[in-house]
Amino acid sequence: MHSSGKAYITRSAVFLPNAPVGNENIENVLGMIAGKPSRARRIILRNNGIRQRYYAIDPNTGETTHNNAQLTAEAVRGLKVVGDIDCLVTGTTMPDQLMPNHGVMVHGELGIPACEVVSTAGICVAGITALKYAYLAVLSGQANNAVATGSEQASAVLHARNFEAESEHRVSELESNPEIAFEKDFLRWMLSDGAGAFLVQNQPEKEGLSLRIEWIDILSQAGNMGACMYAGGEKQEDGSLKGWKEFPADEWTKRSVFSVKQDVRLLNESVVYQTFGKSLERVMHTRGLTPANVDWFLPHMSSEYFRRPITDCMASTGFTVPQEKWFTNLHTKGNTGSAAIYIMLDELFKSGKLKAGERLLCFIPESGRFTGSLMYLTVVDHAGK
Repeated sequence: MHSSGKAYITRSAVFLPNAPVGNENIENVLGMIAGKPSRARRIILRNNGIRQRYYAIDPNTGETTHNNAQLTAEAVRGLKVVGDIDCLVTGTTMPDQLMPNHGVMVHGELGIPACEVVSTAGICVAGITALKYAYLAVLSGQANNAVATGSEQASAVLHARNFEAESEHRVSELESNPEIAFEKDFLRWMLSDGAGAFLVQNQPEKEGLSLRIEWIDILSQAGNMGACMYAGGEKQEDGSLKGWKEFPADEWTKRSVFSVKQDVRLLNESVVYQTFGKSLERVMHTRGLTPANVDWFLPHMSSEYFRRPITDCMASTGFTVPQEKWFTNLHTKGNTGSAAIYIMLDELFKSGKLKAGERLLCFIPESGRFTGSLMYLTVVDHAGK
């Protein structure tokens, strides 16, 4: 192994399970909680701009078609890596089990020879932290190549069957305090399934274009921000989280402790500046980044609702990037969390729109406790130019 002092994304692949699901068919796949259509569905879908998404669920039986590890393995297979993988790094919000970790389960699904395997934890940022580990492994010469992945199987916890017990147990409380239900119902119309993978190497691809990774910066604001998106716990009045281990086992289902929840008010108030504004201000200072250095801007947005706040944040920071330079496939692929940046880059990378010398700025936020990440890439040819 040797270090070239550079690391390149040379290949990308995506796996999206089953046929796309349009807005009118979501409850046909995920089911209706307590047999009743959601009152929040139309409002949320109108704001988020998502027209279709993918679920690892058989619409006819309601059974799971792929678990998270299987989704990820399919994306890795799509890379068609020749030879051994030196390092496999996986990121996801919720693996299939608490232990063993997601990475070794993917390794097992692939059945490939022994290699270094690492899993990164997080929510939407889990995919970019996986990529940063892969990037640094190649950059330092610890690996000649590395595969990084981001994946989500949100449908497993969004299905109506996971909410039935709570619906029966807490009807009176939900009626008097409907925001409890909205915190959970909100995400049923926002999240979807999918996996993406990148091959990172110390040389560009011999044919076609590659993406040279210039830097990846990740900045957490958890030191002064509370939890906004969470699962496996319940938010207390003082803002702290009471974890699943503190609940009796019979309460886990009754209180939907393991369902994914979002503090929507805190999200709307804080997520853009805390994750994007502060990160952007930092790289403008430390990296000397200017709008003139950006040919493409790829924001991971959970909803079209955030396009205007991001635009306004850019303007107030003095870093305006025209809308024609933005690229997102949220509308057709849905919000795939940690996989979103992989799925966006894969589509743009294979679109024929990129030219050698162009520079890409990618923004990946996470509302868990407000982490922002920015990645800067340069499009290069086989000679690295």
